[in-house]
Amino acid sequence: MKRIHACCLLALAVALLAACAQEPPPQEGPPYRLLTDLHQTMEWVLEPAAEVIWDSAGFIITADGEEDLSPDSEAAWERVTWAAATLGESGNLLMLPGRAAGDDWVEYAQGLVSAAEGALQAARARDAQALFDAGGHIYQVCRACHNQYWPEARDD
Repeated sequence: MKRIHACCLLALAVALLAACAQEPPPQEGPPYRLLTDLHQTMEWVLEPAAEVIWDSAGFIITADGEEDLSPDSEAAWERVTWAAATLGESGNLLMLPGRAAGDDWVEYAQGLVSAAEGALQAARARDAQALFDAGGHIYQVCRACHNQYWPEARDD
């Protein structure tokens, strides 16, 4: 009787192991598909968002006087808010597998997220000087990354 019981337990264990071995491996994250290449992502998503921020901060001084570029309406501040959020989330896009190009790349992308967060906070606070400062930080992060990964852009 003990021998039959031991055989049943052994058969059950073998069946369980076989069932486990047939299960597909778990997926490590949600599926996603990249719809644009890196250049398109930069040109169509990041650059327009950064331009909204840069075009909304600082002053232009001409012979006719000084023009304040700061947003002058709620709608203008909302546009800057949306651009800052887009830019920050785009930094996360740069870290996705298939786009991330190593540790330095990820560090620059994280710097972009941080700089865009500063612009987002400035826009929410309606703080023109903080937006100007954040725009400078965004420029520095972009320039540093381009210097390393897009040498042709060094002369821009």
